[in-house]
Amino acid sequence: MSSPTARGALPRTAARCAGRIGHAASLLPAALLTLGVVAAGRPDPARAWWARVDGQDPAAPSRRPGAWRLVGHALTDIPLGLLALVPVGLEILFVLRGVLYPVVEDGPYDHAWGGPGLAGAWAAHFLIGLALAVAGLGALWLLDRLHHRLAGWTWGREVGAGAVCALPVLCAAGGVLVVAWTHQL
Repeated sequence: MSSPTARGALPRTAARCAGRIGHAASLLPAALLTLGVVAAGRPDPARAWWARVDGQDPAAPSRRPGAWRLVGHALTDIPLGLLALVPVGLEILFVLRGVLYPVVEDGPYDHAWGGPGLAGAWAAHFLIGLALAVAGLGALWLLDRLHHRLAGWTWGREVGAGAVCALPVLCAAGGVLVVAWTHQL
């Protein structure tokens, strides 16, 4: 039998993972909102929100970044947020082309993956979409981990060179993927 703490660990882990995925998916609007509130002269709401996201104590006086650090944090998060749009797009495609396949594609299914019937085409598109959706969720989780590493300088932690070098490399790879994807449409 499992202990009560072991039974509660899985839901907490799933909730933490879902929170990280949600944070990664919302990086772009949060970064733009941060720039707006700092420009309006009200950095405190942005500071408190980023402290919660980054796992910091917003009340600790030594850990309170100034307005310029918040702007730098937001400017770092804009490319990460743009990059997060790729896996978010995979999640949307899974719903539209996997789950709702019969609604968006009205047949005939003779040349569709899994065709010639509707059931086979739906199953093929659902299973391929499911694999891509899982990969998209994993990519969002990894982007949140990278964000957490890069956000360390905002809170006074050292940031390794690997995290700093990963940002332009990942952005370039994401750009190549988006360009290649749009050319095949």
